Amino acid sequence: MKTRFNFISICFFIIIVFTGNPLFAVETAPRISDREIIESLAEIKAGQKALRELMEQRFEQVDKRFEQVDKRFEQVDKRFEQVDKRFEQVDKRFEAITNRFDKRFEQMFSLVLSLFGSLMILIIAVLGYSIWDRRTITKKVSERVKKVEHDLDIKNIDGSRLMRLIAALKDLAKENRKLAEVLRSFNLL
Repeated sequence: MKTRFNFISICFFIIIVFTGNPLFAVETAPRISDREIIESLAEIKAGQKALRELMEQRFEQVDKRFEQVDKRFEQVDKRFEQVDKRFEQVDKRFEAITNRFDKRFEQMFSLVLSLFGSLMILIIAVLGYSIWDRRTITKKVSERVKKVEHDLDIKNIDGSRLMRLIAALKDLAKENRKLAEVLRSFNLL
């Protein structure tokens, strides 16, 4: 225990010596009179009063600046209102243009639709006419073919009338030279 006490006392001694003896550096303050205290307080109050006046002036300036800023914000708000009105006008113009475009598109669509309908009716009419005309022509042709068949008697076992006529002319050409020459000129012999 003694060694501890000696160690602690040596540590305190080293601290006191190397730190410059701060424990013993207490100064005694010179005696201030009441009058000096009152004068100092008066100076402090005067300084505080001057600071208050200066602060009030600064606050008044700041208030004026805030009023100016408020006025500027009001002007900016008015400008934004004007811009909003302009945008509303532009929106109305776009709506009017859109409405006109829609009406014109509807008109064009109805025109195209009517033209397409007219074209389809015309095509159907042409097809109908061509079918009717073909039927009429084929009917007449078939009647003529039947008449020719009847006249030529194609269904006969001995051959048609024309073939029989040529055969008869060939038999006759054996006896008649003129007829034989005529038949040869038409390549019938």
